[in-house]
Amino acid sequence: MGNTVAAFVFAALMVGIVLELVRRKIFREKYAALWLIIGASALVLAGWPDLLNSVSKLLGIQVASNLLFAMCIVLILGVCLHLSWELSVVEDENRTLAEEVAILRASVERLEADFQRVPRLARQSGEPTSVGLEGPSAPCPTDD
Repeated sequence: MGNTVAAFVFAALMVGIVLELVRRKIFREKYAALWLIIGASALVLAGWPDLLNSVSKLLGIQVASNLLFAMCIVLILGVCLHLSWELSVVEDENRTLAEEVAILRASVERLEADFQRVPRLARQSGEPTSVGLEGPSAPCPTDD
């Protein structure tokens, strides 16, 4: 009976922590769903400990803990597969953003070079300019 209470308290605590993390927007809902399913399953197994024995006999597994370990391994493989997929998506987005930043950086450098060339060309032609390296000149105060 003590093991059942401890397992039930642990499962309820896990569900509570996940719900609190979602409420505080620390944990995203798409990841929380998986952990809530795991927590609910743990609550069911903690509430009805003979359920695992019944399911293992139904599936032809001699030891109930082997079924539990097999379910955990499948779950871990599923989580790893999902995280690998998420990582691939993030890497693609990161590469795209890096390419866009490189294009923008090249555009800015080209514009800066053009901007610095304008005053030089105007001085060579003898025309007065209002735009220098520091930017537009301030208007002169007038005597009214």
